[in-house]
Amino acid sequence: LLERGCEVVSVEPNDAMREIGVERTKGEKIEWVRATGIDSTLKAEEFDWVTFGSSFNVMDRNEALSEAHRLLKKGSYFSCMWNHRDLNDPMQKIAEDTIMEFVPNYTRGTRREDQRPIIESRKDLFDNIIYLEEDFYFHQSIENYINAWKSVKNPYWDLETSEGVELFEKISAKITERLPKEFDIKYTTRCWSAKKI
Repeated sequence: LLERGCEVVSVEPNDAMREIGVERTKGEKIEWVRATGIDSTLKAEEFDWVTFGSSFNVMDRNEALSEAHRLLKKGSYFSCMWNHRDLNDPMQKIAEDTIMEFVPNYTRGTRREDQRPIIESRKDLFDNIIYLEEDFYFHQSIENYINAWKSVKNPYWDLETSEGVELFEKISAKITERLPKEFDIKYTTRCWSAKKI
């Protein structure tokens, strides 16, 4: 968005994640705000686009839609998007199988669900739903891959607890043993957008 000359306000409640964002965007025209997607603290009807990148699923989605509607100018768009791991990719399969060894009841939660029904349930706020999907390969190191898993909030390894840290360390050690130091891995970006009414 910055490369396209857009003015960007980024809402991030996690201090560590926000610090990384601030560091990566030094010198750019971006404002960082410590808040959440359901209580952004931003002014109403000032935005042309409100997006949720891998975050719409970690909050009450109805409240997030209400907040997006409040922030948007009339006729503007809301979007929620995720980069989903391709579960048929051989590298992803190794990681998934490893996780299942430690967490047999592992599921991927609402981030893997079709978001259209929740958006349709709020026809009082949004309409004109658009869905886009695109596959891509990403070259990364095992360290970055493990860090991506670490950033995922889930009920199986809560990194705020010693038990969660211990479980995650066991899983990541096994994944590190089983995957190469660098590899290409397939993802699919999935995005739902809808127009404010």
